[in-house]
Amino acid sequence: MQIIPWKFQRKLSYGYIFHKSLLLVLPLLVFALVRLNESQFTQLALILIVLSKWRMFAVRPRFWPANIRANAIDLMVGISIVLFMTHSYSAIVQFSWAIAYAIWLIVIKPATSSLMISMQAGIGQLCALSALYLSWANGPIYGLTLLTGIICYLSARHFYDAFDESYSRLLSYLWGYLGAGLAWLLGHWMLFYGSFAQITVILTVVAYGIGAIYYWDHKEKLTKGLQRQFVVLMIAIVLIVLVFSNWGSKVV
Repeated sequence: MQIIPWKFQRKLSYGYIFHKSLLLVLPLLVFALVRLNESQFTQLALILIVLSKWRMFAVRPRFWPANIRANAIDLMVGISIVLFMTHSYSAIVQFSWAIAYAIWLIVIKPATSSLMISMQAGIGQLCALSALYLSWANGPIYGLTLLTGIICYLSARHFYDAFDESYSRLLSYLWGYLGAGLAWLLGHWMLFYGSFAQITVILTVVAYGIGAIYYWDHKEKLTKGLQRQFVVLMIAIVLIVLVFSNWGSKVV
């Protein structure tokens, strides 16, 4: 067993603390810029989120697509947090979003276990879809369809890469296609439950059900009873959402 010298341990701890401190600065800067309540400062907050991932481009251009895909979930969460703040006029609520973003950066994002990576994918998809339909519900349907498909694809790819799935690209394309198809279909009604669009609820429920079944199957702990529970719960929630929706109006 290699023993790390005490001085090196101290430097390592100082570097770790400094790195974590820098991660706290970004949420605070975003919060301060959004509180100024000007569109240009909100745009600057979004630019800061993107610039925080500058290392994606600190390599040869041929590696950029892979780096963008690997950092897509982090970008989706960060941009979504800014949009959530802009739709929250209370300073307490906005600061709560800043705290949530700090927790994401310090605790959730660095985690590397398959369970935590699965959570990252689920959080990224939920945040991105919620922010998309909260901010751009009246946008053209083809734009919503395209962006929904991209969000679903990137989230699925992040999820399946945690398990070294040999068909991760194909499965991710299928999930992206399903998300885009639902966006095209349900976008003609654009129903909302509070701040959540109907399509966000449906895709989140289905993603949770499929993801949970895949995760437990990969861990070789999926029983017939557990699988049945996930499927029944998933179908029941989707049916409740569809049956009790007011299809006669544009917004619920």
